[in-house]
Amino acid sequence: VPLFVGRTKSINALTNAMNNNKSVFLATQKTAKEDDPEEKDINLIGTASKVLQLLRLPDGTVKALVEGKSRGRIVSFLNDEGFYKVEIEPVVEIEVDKTESTALCRALIEAFEEYANLTKNIPKDFEKKLTEITDPSHMADTVTSHFPFKIEDKQHLLETLSINERYTYLLQLINNEVEIYKTDQRIKNRVKEHMDKTQKNYYLNEQIRAIKKEMGSEDDFGDDLKDLEKRIKEKKMSKEAEEKTAQEFKKLKMMTPMSAEATVVRNYIDWIISLPWNECSAVNSDIKDAEKILNEDHFGLEKPKERILEYLAVQTLVKKIKGPILCFVGPPGVGKTSLAKSIARATGRNFVRLSLGGVRDEAEIRGHRRTYIGAMPGKIIQSLKKAGVNNPVFCLDEIDKMSMDFRGDPSAALLEVLDPEQNNSFNDHYLDLDYDLSDILFVTTANTLPDIPLPLQDRMEIIRLPGYTEIEKYRIAKDFLLTKQIERNGLDGMDISFSKNAIYAIIQHYTKEAGVRNLEREISSICRKIAREVLADNGKSSFNISASSVSKYLGPHKFRYGMAEEKDQIGLVTGLAWTQFGGELLCVETLVLPGKGDVTFTGKLGDVMKESAQAAVSYVRSRAENLMIEDDFYKKIDLHIHIPEGAIPKDGPSAGISMCTSIVSALTKRAVYSDIAMTGEITLRGRVLPIGGLKEKILAAHRGRIKKVIIPGENEKDL
Repeated sequence: VPLFVGRTKSINALTNAMNNNKSVFLATQKTAKEDDPEEKDINLIGTASKVLQLLRLPDGTVKALVEGKSRGRIVSFLNDEGFYKVEIEPVVEIEVDKTESTALCRALIEAFEEYANLTKNIPKDFEKKLTEITDPSHMADTVTSHFPFKIEDKQHLLETLSINERYTYLLQLINNEVEIYKTDQRIKNRVKEHMDKTQKNYYLNEQIRAIKKEMGSEDDFGDDLKDLEKRIKEKKMSKEAEEKTAQEFKKLKMMTPMSAEATVVRNYIDWIISLPWNECSAVNSDIKDAEKILNEDHFGLEKPKERILEYLAVQTLVKKIKGPILCFVGPPGVGKTSLAKSIARATGRNFVRLSLGGVRDEAEIRGHRRTYIGAMPGKIIQSLKKAGVNNPVFCLDEIDKMSMDFRGDPSAALLEVLDPEQNNSFNDHYLDLDYDLSDILFVTTANTLPDIPLPLQDRMEIIRLPGYTEIEKYRIAKDFLLTKQIERNGLDGMDISFSKNAIYAIIQHYTKEAGVRNLEREISSICRKIAREVLADNGKSSFNISASSVSKYLGPHKFRYGMAEEKDQIGLVTGLAWTQFGGELLCVETLVLPGKGDVTFTGKLGDVMKESAQAAVSYVRSRAENLMIEDDFYKKIDLHIHIPEGAIPKDGPSAGISMCTSIVSALTKRAVYSDIAMTGEITLRGRVLPIGGLKEKILAAHRGRIKKVIIPGENEKDL
């Protein structure tokens, strides 16, 4: 067996054995990682061998020809003269059943012949010599030497002293090699068949093209390429896009039209030349006309309208201005998305909308890379292709409804899109080209601000759209919704009128919302019932809807709103609350009971409201003498503070002054005027801090027939 040896110790051992006509003991390492193995790193069972020849090679290694003689086991080591010397003992093989051994020997020869026939790597004369070997152990070792087994497997065969067990293990290894070779051949055959099929298809396609050319028929693929080349030349793109398109078109011309890659490249080129690189819509610079359009479409919403008109004014003066990133935040139904459409109409731009609700994958924004099957650009690029211009009003709807999962965070991908300093070079994964988004007027909408990541909030100009007041809802219904629903339900040629009280009745008793969607639905319901009456009662074409007749069409009242108490009562104070649907009257009740100073809160109060009530109690205790209350009242009585309605959660600090007044009223047994409402946050020192939602609260007080409203002094600026 030839061996190539490079380690100094091993070369010294071989040289010494050759010079002194001694045997050399060949043993494997337990692991090949050790360059300088110690005694513990060497397997004890190996082969006693004779060195037949040594040949030094130019690279410093030695080629040794050795002949194995017998198995042996190392008894002791002696590290002398720069190499290991060992004392060994012979290994005696275990006696086995000769009948079983003969059967295993035949099976081994058959398996070896099968492997030799498959691989064609074994010389024919060796198979003949194999049958002449009579010693079973010699036969197993001879067969093993012709297989590329792992070192671990060969060591196991060397250490197996039972010939039957050695045969069994060797048969398993040979059968495994046969299966591996068969599997490898199947894979190679499949690859070859696929290559042959591809070459055949190419050859046939070339023949078809040649036949078509001879017959004078039109070369469709060639015409497609000419048409595509013409479109590429006519398209005005960025320099980077032109170079990329030219490169891809050059590749496409070299491909066969039937290949899958040709389709991928063709789609990629189509996407590039379909995008509006320089196409833009003319922007309306007439501010008066824009203001008229905005007022026609929406009532109120003064702040967003003012911001758009400011943008148009600056653009008219500067000519080139980066598009603002506006974010409309408000409850559902207040007109955020429709206002974005109105902005597009007022500015003369195209409008495109992308709903982000439920988007979880970053690739929805940035697209998939072309290596994926069925890859496409992201929604931003797709929407721009649909818009056809590079400066539309782009509405990103429900931006607060995005979420993230293992596929990435889409809100992070939007950071570049919505950054005026970066979006002039937006890079979609599919296109792999920079695209300028700076001319786009981005408008985003959201219901709640906390659900938008802070880095994204920082890139947008937040404009809050509060819920409509009853007066605003009345104007919207009168000027917009009635006309729209009368026309939509086929009643535009008839005399149909809604009284002022009827509209207010619908608003107050049949809707409870910040916007006007349900208000429009209820008006639509009345119009549908009128349409049915028109067909049932031929000739009737005049309908006057009053407050009393609303219930005839819509049924019993669905909602009620708070009204001022008719009588002044002890411990009962009218507070004011803000909800997303508008303002509400909030009754605060306090009851004094015999006890030990406990304070009980009921009415499903939140933590902030409970803390506000505790602050009110502490303030009253600190000013008991000034309020003509016994100093030790808290030792003799319990206070029970309740705020109806008990099933509705309530929170916030603005009821502090109401609770404080209610507690003082209950302790002094002096009634509070029922036509007075109050709002404000109380501190331990008796200061009243400003609150929010003042407009809605005062309107709720007016609706509830409250004559006076007490508010914090710092809120005077909001009146």
